[in-house]
Amino acid sequence: MDRFEELKGKYDAALKVLGGKGFRMHNLHVQDNKLFVKASAGTQALKDQVWDAVKKIDRTYADLTCDISIDAAIAPPPEPKTHTVVSGDTLSKLARQFYGDGNKYMKIFDANKDQLKDPNVIKIGQVLKIPD
Repeated sequence: MDRFEELKGKYDAALKVLGGKGFRMHNLHVQDNKLFVKASAGTQALKDQVWDAVKKIDRTYADLTCDISIDAAIAPPPEPKTHTVVSGDTLSKLARQFYGDGNKYMKIFDANKDQLKDPNVIKIGQVLKIPD
């Protein structure tokens, strides 16, 4: 097995993180007998996930050079907020809870027109999208 394959195998868990959404790999090769990784992450939190994986593999990472920059343009879209309707919920009550203003209930209604026909009728158990 050559050095490149050996190091790729060693750092496989970290490389899998880098292969996920919100990352872009620029370079991956052996340089100075170390695995050289140059990549971009969409957020600091994603970058931290890579470093957490690296440190679980080898706290010294003496055989790794890893350069990860932040590029917000490749950040994955945030997961939409949702709310599961419970007894007593109304769109106005949810608008007060999420936006501090019950009059913004139409914002929730508009985001859920695929399942709501009337802003005055919601059903227990429905999972509503709560837009920002």
